[in-house]
Amino acid sequence: MKDMPVLQPEGLLLDTYLPREDTRDAFVSPKVKTLADLPEGAVVGTSSLRRRAQLLNFRPDLNVVEFRGNVQTRLKKLGEGVAECTFLAMAGLHRLDMAHVASSAIAPEDMLPAVAQGAIGIERRASDSRVAEMLSVIHDTPTGQRLAAERAFLAALDGSCETPIAALAELDGNTLRLRGEVLRPDGSESISEDRTAPIEDGAALGREMAKSLLAKAGEGFFDWRS
Repeated sequence: MKDMPVLQPEGLLLDTYLPREDTRDAFVSPKVKTLADLPEGAVVGTSSLRRRAQLLNFRPDLNVVEFRGNVQTRLKKLGEGVAECTFLAMAGLHRLDMAHVASSAIAPEDMLPAVAQGAIGIERRASDSRVAEMLSVIHDTPTGQRLAAERAFLAALDGSCETPIAALAELDGNTLRLRGEVLRPDGSESISEDRTAPIEDGAALGREMAKSLLAKAGEGFFDWRS
């Protein structure tokens, strides 16, 4: 779901989600255990604008380079010394039965994940009531509630995987906690908020948080030239 646009083609609907996997990012390095252990000026490989901005905000001394390819390709590049570390989604590693590849999992407090990271959605025809009835059996309500808040946040920011935006919604009883973050692409500035609301107000909370962060960020915040 983290790669799905917030607007669907006419006639299609996303309303079925499987139970959410681990939302955290994985730190992968053959040399050190954690991000904090990286030496000054270390070369870090990632193709994610979000991770790039978060890294440079936390450690502006790092040298971040493009790092593309599937898991095996990225591990091969690490072995060849192209970079000292890279980042993957813990959810993907779990699903590939490769969790051992992660040197450590990064807490959301240190690197807030991408919107909807770790969740799988099923798209259907909006008019197909038979399919809707079948899919309702496997739909995970808590995941849907969490993604409603996160994706509303993303939609209100007019964001995509091409902008440094992060968010994570979590449930505690009848309360939903939403953490959201926007960053300048060069990592020079990060603006974040942490709010709670009743679960049924999750989508509204996402929109309100986005509006607040946009007001704080100002025009041109996501511009590479700013």
